[in-house]
Amino acid sequence: MRKFSIPEETLVDVFGNLDEHLRAIERDLGVRLSARGPEITVQGEPDREATAVNILGQIASLAQSGYSLKKGDIDIALRLVRDNRTAQLRDFFSSGRLKTTNGRFVTPKSENQKLLLEAIHDHDLVFAIGPAGTGKTFLAVASAVAHLAEKRVERIILCRPAVEAGEKLGFLPGDMAEKVDPYFRPLYDALFQLLDRDRANGHLERGVIEIAPLAFMRGRTLNNSFVILDEAQNTTSEQMKVFLTRLGINSKALITGDVTQVDLPPGRTSGLIEARRVIADVEGVVFVDFDESDVVRHPLVQGIVRAYEAYRHGRAAPQPAEEVDPPLPRTRRRRIRSVQGPAGD
Repeated sequence: MRKFSIPEETLVDVFGNLDEHLRAIERDLGVRLSARGPEITVQGEPDREATAVNILGQIASLAQSGYSLKKGDIDIALRLVRDNRTAQLRDFFSSGRLKTTNGRFVTPKSENQKLLLEAIHDHDLVFAIGPAGTGKTFLAVASAVAHLAEKRVERIILCRPAVEAGEKLGFLPGDMAEKVDPYFRPLYDALFQLLDRDRANGHLERGVIEIAPLAFMRGRTLNNSFVILDEAQNTTSEQMKVFLTRLGINSKALITGDVTQVDLPPGRTSGLIEARRVIADVEGVVFVDFDESDVVRHPLVQGIVRAYEAYRHGRAAPQPAEEVDPPLPRTRRRRIRSVQGPAGD
């Protein structure tokens, strides 16, 4: 059992509404917390007691620095400290946020998400590769919106291969925009979440935000643009080469994909898989890898991704511990390729 005190002015942020932050820490770490004024008592296994004290102390320090904790920040803090006992929440939350528009901020939910935002800021060609639900597409669109709001680029170009996921949709009615609309729905979802719908539609009508089917990219030079290629695992070798050679002056390109969900016909090589082999050592190109620990959708998604990954490698999927007995914190290495030479902006 451990007892420690926190500054009284941080009680609201540390405890949360109706002590919801304390309850979240109890559930996640399998400890028991009780408070009397600013004094908190922690009961549980020694390692988990220490982790709980670490998190509570860092949350108090974060509140003292002026950061206002938002819904979901406790879950992010727990994820970070579980994955890395030496994680510094103050550094993560104060430097990791991305301002999009109208005072809105996007906060990364894992260390790899933060690494992706840093890579996008510092380099002009970035690959984000990992399983479903790790926030790749959302962070790509958020970064593009932030660059547009700061006038660092003049337009956003959203690109995606028109490949069905396992079923043929057949003939789609309408003009070209209406035909490709179903394929771009995930990008629209992220766009409308970050910008109000009227502003987003206004940008689309004026061409500030452009939907560009990959098949029509040949011959173009994309200057002063933030270009996103989503679902890149479904590009062919030729399509990927065409896309990568479109990048013009003062532009950035972000390529996202999941190499475990390739929907190309049998015998066709994924352009994303080939690109990693071909240009991994090109100066200025950065790859950021995500895994199941970065999944930020429904908690079930993380287990599903882990099970499929285990099945793909011919081993039994690890069984999660019961809620009252969660796994001990573990350290996960940072997965970002180091790059030499000057960084793009």
